[in-house]
Parts: sequence; C-alpha cells; structure tokens
Amino acid sequence: MSALKNTIDKLKPHFEKGGKLEKFHSVFDGFESFLYVPNTTSKSGTHIHDAVDSKRTMILVVVALIPALLFGMFNVGYQHYLAIGQSVGFWSEFLFGFLAVLPFILVSYGVGLGIEFTVAQIKGHEIQEGFLVTGFLIPLIVPIDTPLWMVAVATAFAVIFAKEVFGGTGMNIFNVALVTRAFLFFAYPTYMSGDSVWVRTGSTFGLGNGKLVDAFTGATPLGQLATSTTQTAHITGTMGNPLGFMDGFIGLIPGSVGETSAIAILIGATLLLITGVASWKTMFSVFAGGAIMALVFNNFGPDTAVAHFPWYNHLVFGGFAFGAVFMATDPVTSARTETGKYIYGFLIGFMAIIIRVLNPGYPEGMMLAILLMNIFAPLIDYYVVDANIKRRLKRIKN
Repeated sequence: MSALKNTIDKLKPHFEKGGKLEKFHSVFDGFESFLYVPNTTSKSGTHIHDAVDSKRTMILVVVALIPALLFGMFNVGYQHYLAIGQSVGFWSEFLFGFLAVLPFILVSYGVGLGIEFTVAQIKGHEIQEGFLVTGFLIPLIVPIDTPLWMVAVATAFAVIFAKEVFGGTGMNIFNVALVTRAFLFFAYPTYMSGDSVWVRTGSTFGLGNGKLVDAFTGATPLGQLATSTTQTAHITGTMGNPLGFMDGFIGLIPGSVGETSAIAILIGATLLLITGVASWKTMFSVFAGGAIMALVFNNFGPDTAVAHFPWYNHLVFGGFAFGAVFMATDPVTSARTETGKYIYGFLIGFMAIIIRVLNPGYPEGMMLAILLMNIFAPLIDYYVVDANIKRRLKRIKN
C-alpha cells in the first residue's frame, strides 16, 4: 500500500494548479479520496469534526447492503432454474445470478459516476462520495429482466435532475435511487408494475435458457393481490405454490434483486444501527405506521385481497422492509430532528399501505410513499423546531 501511496504522491503535483494536467484535478482528487482519507479537514464554519467522514459512512452502508445483494444474486438463479424446471446446485444458481446482476452494477456505477465526474470537472469541484451508495442501491431495486439501456437512461435522469441540479451530494431533496425507480415505473410501466415476469427468463452468458414451464405464474406476490377480484385470493410463488409469512421473511420469491429477503435486510439493519449510521427511530416508525394502517384495513377495509392481506405479511413482502431500512433512513432526504424522525417514518409506513390497498395501479406503495415524504421532511422539521422554540419561550415567560 505504501508503494501505491508514493506513486499517487508523485503524480499529484501534475494535477494541482499549475501542473500540466490541472484540468483533471477533480478526477484525480476523486480517486485519491476513494483510496485514502484526505489529509486536510475543515477548520471553521458549521462543521461537525468527527473521526467518521462521509466516505466511511457511505462504505458502511454499502457493507450493510452486501447480504441483500448476495442473497439476491442467489435468488435470481434459484428462481430461474425453478421456472425452467431444472435442478442444479447452489453454486450454479449463485453463478447465474451473479452474472445476471453484475451488468446492472456496472451500468449503474458507469453512468452515474461518469456524470458526477463530468459535472465535478466542469465546475472544478471535488467529487463527492454520495453515489457509492446510490450506485449500489439501483441494481437492488429493479426487476432482473429490466433492459440495461433502461437502467442507464433512468440512472442518468436521476443523477442529473434529482441530484446535480440541486447542487450535488447533500443538497438533493429526493432519494436519487428511488427517482431512478420512479422514472422506470412511469416511463416503462410494463417492466415495473409487478403483474409481469420478475424472474430472469433468458440465459446469462450461456447459463440457463428462456423456456418456462406451464406452471409459472409470472406476477409478483403484490402484483397478484392488486389484480385479484376476490377477498380470499392467495399469493403464489414461481411454481404456483402458496406463499406465507416465512416465505417473505426468507425471500425465495420473485421480486426485485435486493428486496425479497427480510433476513438479509435485517442483517444490514443491525449493522447500520450498531454503527449509528441509520436512525432506529425512523426504521421503527416505518414498520409501526405500516402495521397500524394494515390492521385498520384488515378490520375496516374494502372487500379486496390486498386490504385483507395480513398486516405482518405487508411488512415482509415487496420493498417495504428494504425501503424502511435503506431508503427511509437516508440522512439527506429524511427528517433530521429526533421527534421529526418518528413522524416522518410513521407517515411513510402509513402512506405505503394506503397506496397498496387503495390504488391497484401501484401495488408496491413504498417507493411513492418515501418520495412523497421526502417533500414534507423539511416541513416536519420546521414545525418540530418551531414547537420547541414556542415551548421554551413559554417556559421562560412562566
């Protein structure tokens, strides 16, 4: 490592002001900051001086996402071979999924970082670490059969219009990864609605094939509920087998790459909470809001399958758990006051279930709920702070 550091130090003068490569300073600085902690820190202004910088924080989130990614890769292969009626071993299933998901990761980082590097170079700014997490999230929240060019277009749209136009990392009001998914949902609804195939049906670098058996249902569990016309409809898996709570908790079901396994998500949540990167108040409130609203519909809702879907199943199927752990807790777009975190999280869970139940065109619900609350997060913080000020003023007067 010392040899690499010495090489970087020797090259650095060429990229600084006056050097022959100074116009590429932002690019060089970005690579150097990624490899090593910068040796300069802020000395004044409203900065919190701490041993944990943004790069370490982002890397911790990426590490927390790895269990969901690894399980998702295995599940992609598992669902594929299950659908075509072929029995293979664990490593064959994982290899299929790995090769299927890897292009999504490369496209996400390639497009997103390419835009961020270009913008930073044009502006002469430092390259921020924010896309380390966003680039990792995007492949985990899209269906595995989404064409790569769609992912590239959606990523470019989100980075430009949901991040850079607001000023870059830390200035965006919407979660960039969710804007990517929202763009795909509204621009290409047949790939994102949940009532079409969310299983890798084609081959991956010569592995597997595209032939499906007759028993394959195609729709995701929430997609089945949304299109059901009876109150007692049952959700089924790839081969028509009925699904229950433990199926959603374990995650061997069709769905977006990283959203199917509540166990893998729980492992990531534990790491985020232990390290203090994410707020338990926001996470807990999302699940509380979702559970309460689902109970209300279970007892007083319309005579539809999704309204009478058990409240505990709502929490493990679809992207609810993933959104609660990795999306709602985004420190940039979520509420920042301690009381505001409770309100913000509760309303996300509350709205997600309302959207699921009352609007069959949006069977997922979590994506729109978080984006909606991104808008209101500053307002929530404003009123929390305002209430604190009024309470203290009242205390002084008394």
